[in-house]
Amino acid sequence: MKINFKNLTVQVVIGILLGITIGFIFPEFGAQLKVLADIFIKLIKMVIAPIIFFTIVIGIGSMGDLKKVGRIGGKALLYFEVVTTFALAIGILIVSILQPGNGFNTSGAEGADVSEFTKQAEESSHGFMDFLMGIVPENAVAALAGGELLPILFFAVLFGLATASVGEKAAPVISLFEKLTEIFFSIVNMIMKISPIAAFGAMAYTIGNFGIGSLVSLGKLMGSVYITMFLFIVLILGGIAKYYKFSVFSFIKYIKEEILLVLGTSSSESALPKLMQKLERYGCSKSVVGLVVPTGYSFNLDGTSIYLSMAAMFIAQAYGVDLSIWQMATLLGVLMLTSKGAAGVTGSGFITLAATLAAFPMIPVEGMALILGVDRFMSEARAITNLIGNGVATVVISKMEDEFDPEGYVEVEAEPETSSSSIETSVGVVANR
Repeated sequence: MKINFKNLTVQVVIGILLGITIGFIFPEFGAQLKVLADIFIKLIKMVIAPIIFFTIVIGIGSMGDLKKVGRIGGKALLYFEVVTTFALAIGILIVSILQPGNGFNTSGAEGADVSEFTKQAEESSHGFMDFLMGIVPENAVAALAGGELLPILFFAVLFGLATASVGEKAAPVISLFEKLTEIFFSIVNMIMKISPIAAFGAMAYTIGNFGIGSLVSLGKLMGSVYITMFLFIVLILGGIAKYYKFSVFSFIKYIKEEILLVLGTSSSESALPKLMQKLERYGCSKSVVGLVVPTGYSFNLDGTSIYLSMAAMFIAQAYGVDLSIWQMATLLGVLMLTSKGAAGVTGSGFITLAATLAAFPMIPVEGMALILGVDRFMSEARAITNLIGNGVATVVISKMEDEFDPEGYVEVEAEPETSSSSIETSVGVVANR
């Protein structure tokens, strides 16, 4: 079979493999290549805030029916809470069965400095009232400039509701935002051309800085996390997808390019703009995509939830802390709150874990040092799970609302994904919905 080296997916895979090779053979040089991934992620973050703002405003404003907005938002939040609770529970269940922390040598954590993470956790607001206060921006422009996802969501929803209430007078604003969205997605397509270089730099840094040996030393924990996330995707997300009459495996195949990008960069944010674009091509209405995907990036962190529950239980097992059923239930409740503290913050899982352990003192916080070396590897798994979970959620909500039109997917799929013609066709299909 002939390999198409012009295909972006192939290029990303090659970048990842080259990064692993360079990081292994030239670890010092590989560790310096992180800058390539950092530049790419900064470029993506540069366009995330306006894309989210425009798409939410377009989605709500074009609906017109405020009751429909509330219904879709309510269903999405309920879905997120139920699924993330399942994610937390399955993480605690499997780590309790496999017991990866039993007999683990904790001497390596003695005297380890984890103050950087505990300090950041203390500075972050993880209480419920603090969480609510953090949603409301003091300055909407500052929130957009700073890329603060939750305040942007809040302001965009208010702007969209106000636009919908104005009616026809707001039509020129909606039209302008649609044109601006097309321009920003064109910028995204330009940025995506360097994604193989970013994947190369990120993997070279990971292997060069932490070494393949760090994979072996904590392989049991990593294996447990990967198995759990695989089971969650196949059983939980697969079961939900089957109920709503689509295949989670075909959907994963459809977004394989975004998954590989997340694998290379360890950031689900890097694939957010392209995921939104692809979900519209897949058949989801623009209004549902505009509401559900950005909200999901804040409230539907399935992979992060699994990681937090398993990491906390692993540390407890390593230190011989035997938790009762009620204590596990309490830990689950704490995690349901602190997992929302990771909303919209790339790589915040480790900091959120520190906040969880601070709120659950039975598990020693210094145990975080045990998993510090492989956190980077597990961050890739949780970012991919977050991505797939948000994609499935958007399709489900679209089907719930009868806002799913697979004809658009069939029509566009035959064209090259990165071509300008496919973007125009996608926009046209969505606009006619």
